[in-house]
Amino acid sequence: MDWNFGDILDAVEPVLPADSPAFIHGDRVVTLGEARQATNNLARALIARGAAPGDKIAIYMRNRPEYLMAVAAGWKARLTHVNVNYRYTPEEVWYIFDNSDAQAVVYASEFRDAVEQIRPRLPGVKTWVEVSPDGAVADFAERFEDLATEGNGGPLDIRRSGDDQFFIYTGGTTGMPKGVMWAHKDLREITLQAARKMGPVPETLEALAEHARTLGPMGRILPAPPLMHGTGLLTGMGVMMSGGTVITLEGATFDPIEMLDAVDRHKPQTLVIVGDSFAKPILNALNANPGRWDVSSVAMIVSSGVMWSYEVKQGLLEHMPGAILSDGFSSSEALGMGQSMMAKGFEVQTAKFVLGERCKVFDENDNPVEPGSGVQGLVAIGPPNPIGYYKDDEKTARTFRTIGGVRYSIPGDWCVVEADGSLTLLGRGSACINTAGEKVFPEEVEEALKTHPSVEDALVIGLADEKWGQQVTGVVRLAQGAALDEDGLRAHVRKALAGYKTPKRIVVADRDIRAANGKADYPSARASAEAQLATGAPA
Repeated sequence: MDWNFGDILDAVEPVLPADSPAFIHGDRVVTLGEARQATNNLARALIARGAAPGDKIAIYMRNRPEYLMAVAAGWKARLTHVNVNYRYTPEEVWYIFDNSDAQAVVYASEFRDAVEQIRPRLPGVKTWVEVSPDGAVADFAERFEDLATEGNGGPLDIRRSGDDQFFIYTGGTTGMPKGVMWAHKDLREITLQAARKMGPVPETLEALAEHARTLGPMGRILPAPPLMHGTGLLTGMGVMMSGGTVITLEGATFDPIEMLDAVDRHKPQTLVIVGDSFAKPILNALNANPGRWDVSSVAMIVSSGVMWSYEVKQGLLEHMPGAILSDGFSSSEALGMGQSMMAKGFEVQTAKFVLGERCKVFDENDNPVEPGSGVQGLVAIGPPNPIGYYKDDEKTARTFRTIGGVRYSIPGDWCVVEADGSLTLLGRGSACINTAGEKVFPEEVEEALKTHPSVEDALVIGLADEKWGQQVTGVVRLAQGAALDEDGLRAHVRKALAGYKTPKRIVVADRDIRAANGKADYPSARASAEAQLATGAPA
């Protein structure tokens, strides 16, 4: 089947109840019928304004129904999705628009000033679409609502291709963001591979339509992280394509109270988070307010991209004893490297994953790592994989390599393969610290720091040092009411890890050390440590 996500929506939408909710955002509800008409109209309007198959549609907004509706319209018009990090400076946003060759941009009015600054340097953008709560838009833009209601809402009469592309721009830990190029059919095949393990799945659009007609709308999901990043976006897309309900939060930043209020009110079966950076605040709120929220609807919590510690998982299961915790080991360029499932009475240690069926682990000489050998290796995942990085042949060649006749994605994640075949994740090689000839993976030290009761969050970096080459340095965010005890924290880490992995210095973060999606912001942590240690912060 030559899958295109727009074809999937065209097959599913007509057979599902038009009055079923597609999106819930605070008090606002967008039904499946309304979403279908809006996305068909928007797709047709973009084509009428010059968009051609393969052109890029950049989406620059926080979580709201219009984000996924713009994604769906892009699919239907055969346009390539480009995500934009709304925390970027105007110059960084310009880079994304320019690097991706965006032809259309859909943005929220809160970012109008940034768009106005950079628009004169973006002659390639032909259509600007503004999402505005008060109806007022810039004089160079068109209202989203106008384009969404322009036409009869019927499906587009165009032939699409499974080779149509979908971009996920990923920042990584070094360098400028890169656009990971996925073909629709390859993303879909990864989903089907997982579904086939549980039984027969629809392999044609006709079978898919009948499947949707029989089962009806497929559940409710609440993605807490930004849709501009892969974890929230891919999970939200999946539910949208099955005719389910995507619930989004209204707050500009993640608020566990707002999320738990939404769970209590809207009863999602699935929550999407990003590791401890989301899970720990949720657990703290539940512990501080026993009985305040009904969270019994939650059957699964999904996370990917950031360490999710055993202790926090265990705490959440005390409040949601019937839930399954699915901790995915994936990245934008390598989906499905591993998975860790935990439930009440079935416990899994931090950073321990079952290797995905498409995965292997190779040493630095491209030799397979034997389970139980203790050899550190790089995780590699076989096809289907991305086409590569947009306009970056050098990085594509480094990440996507052929070993033994198989093309693997090798994004740089180091691990140890245990005797039972499971993985213990060490960390990303680009963040590895070299101190006195030893390699230290930040994630390992971070997890040790976070087990101390005074530490709410922690990142670890390597700072230049004449004696050690790099010194291991911790940047922590303290729990409410706690004070920094640097010697005590070092002693705590030393009990769990080798001496060379213990931070030489630990400082309290003086700025945000995580992005809005919960992922580590190592440049900010480095700047915080350098600024404080340069002033002679006491040891």
